[in-house]
Parts: sequence; structure tokens; C-alpha cells
Amino acid sequence: MLARRRQLATDRCLAWSLRIQQALAELPEFVSASAIGLYSSVGNEVFTEELFRSGQGKKIAYPRVLGNDLEFVQIASLGELCPGTFGILEPIGSNVVSVASLDLIVVPGVAFDLSGHRLGYGKGFYDRVLHDPERGTVAGLAFERQLVEALPAEQHDIRMDLVITENRLLRFDRQSPNVFQHYFHGGPGR
Repeated sequence: MLARRRQLATDRCLAWSLRIQQALAELPEFVSASAIGLYSSVGNEVFTEELFRSGQGKKIAYPRVLGNDLEFVQIASLGELCPGTFGILEPIGSNVVSVASLDLIVVPGVAFDLSGHRLGYGKGFYDRVLHDPERGTVAGLAFERQLVEALPAEQHDIRMDLVITENRLLRFDRQSPNVFQHYFHGGPGR
């Protein structure tokens, strides 16, 4: 899956990232959120800079690694991000916010499935931090090529509430395996 994502041409990655971010920014979960957790993209992940700009006036926080855990730190500008653990940009500030205070948490992934499961990089950082029962909506951003029918899932794995690709929005019910799909631009594969 990582190789498939790496093969994505830069111009396509930029265009599709913009489309995905615009789709999320128009959803009620983003519009009504007063506090949002974003991630710093790496290795052809869907970019989030446009979401940061769209979220002006909202509390925006980014994660940083703290031992075996993630903590979210509020920032006012992207200049407050510096290379941290694993070379990923992390916030340098001290304004730590609880996951429960974030209305929307946007997460990356290696792959997502049609039941809302996420495959990360294997360290479990997001699964641990998102186990907070008071957490807000969790949205995975991915390119269509990162979607698979099913992923192996364990009890500790957190399901997404939303997965957004350049072609569609998948909305999952936390209480059941039901999924609602909405295709952008007229249908699948467009």
C-alpha cells in the first residue's frame, strides 16, 4: 500500500489532496467544529494545509509523539511545526489540549477499508489516543487507491467515523457496521 501511494505523481497528489480537503471543509462536522486535530503529512499522504487555512478562527492542534503516546498541541501558525519523531513535523509549543476537547480529529493511514477500519504504520499511536470515549468525530483522509474491501482488525483498533477520498465520502455508524457512501463527481472512478 505504501508503494502504491508513493507511485502517485506529485501533481495528482496535490490535486486530489485539495479535492479531499475541500470536501471535508464543507461537511457539517468541520463547519461546526470549534476545535480540530490535524496531522502533518509525510510520504505522499493527503495534505492538510488547506484544512489549516480553512479552519482559521477555530482551535487547531497537531499531534506530537511523547514516548509511546500522542499528545495534541494547539498552534496558531504552521511555522510552529518542526521536524520531530520519525522526521514528521510536530508542534513545538506547550499548549497541550485533550483529545476530548477536539470536535474533529483528522488522521492519516496506510489503508482504510469499507467498514471504517484503518491500517496505520504499526505503532498504535492513534489507536491509543482515540480510545477516549469523549473523543469527537474521527475522519480518515486517503486516496481511492488506499481503500480495500477489508482489513484485519483487532478489538483495540478504532474505526473511523468518516473516510474521505478524491471520489467519495464514506460515513460509518459507531454502533453498527452500516456505511453510507456518497460519490463525488457523478460516480465511482471519476
